[in-house]
Amino acid sequence: MILSINPQLLKQSNNISKYLTNLSWKELGQHLVNRCLSLILVTVVFWLVLWLGKKIINAAFHHSQKRLSLTGHRLATFNSLAINIFRYTCLFFWLSGLLEILGVPVGTLVAGAGIFSIALGLGAQGFVADVVNGFFILMEQQIDVGDVVEIGTIKGSVTALGLRTTQITSADGTLNFIPNRSITVVRNFSRNNMVSTVDINISNNAPLAQIEQVVRAVNHSLVQEEDSLIDQPQIVGPVTINGHLVYRVLLTSKNGQQTELGARALAAYLKAFHQEGIVLSPDEK
Repeated sequence: MILSINPQLLKQSNNISKYLTNLSWKELGQHLVNRCLSLILVTVVFWLVLWLGKKIINAAFHHSQKRLSLTGHRLATFNSLAINIFRYTCLFFWLSGLLEILGVPVGTLVAGAGIFSIALGLGAQGFVADVVNGFFILMEQQIDVGDVVEIGTIKGSVTALGLRTTQITSADGTLNFIPNRSITVVRNFSRNNMVSTVDINISNNAPLAQIEQVVRAVNHSLVQEEDSLIDQPQIVGPVTINGHLVYRVLLTSKNGQQTELGARALAAYLKAFHQEGIVLSPDEK
């Protein structure tokens, strides 16, 4: 049995020796260098096409802004979505090119395994859910780029709306990536006029008549000076909030400007009270 195996092993060893002897290391090295150069070239071309495509898309939307009857936020949304689709398309062709250079038969692989099997294996179910939900968000105009929204516990300005994710920048600068399939309830603060509530802390024995007179005078000035104020201020009067007595005024402003308007109005009220010598609480001196 040993005598019958040894000749086979000897023959295989001879074949391997002949292969290594006849192997041209120079040609092998040149082949590897060519493959590496091809990979680098394809990658460079990919980044150039991606950069140039973004420039063309941005320029096209910029020149079309005057001809299309779309708001700035709506146009920015379609611009962001077009760039997102273009990026995914370029990425697909880049990966296909890399596989072809490496000798992987992409067409045969897809045809043999089935494109749906590959898609499901790569977790495309979640991707499809993101795309479908993103499509309805876009078509229903739930949010646009630049809108101030609240999704779940995240509140901020919409930076980008893509096929798979929506990007929201919080007030502290945090960039949040939210999968579109996770977006169920959206609170959009940039569509309607907003009401700013101004509460002025007062005591139980505060001079309400004088306070109302000063508030009305300040409101008259605010209507003339504040462009963001779109309606007459509404004086609610004294109300109790969490056991504290406050004098409440409601200010209707353009969306996105309610916080700044409320702060300026409160400062104007307090300044007027101080000038009139009105004591709002016993602790004031």
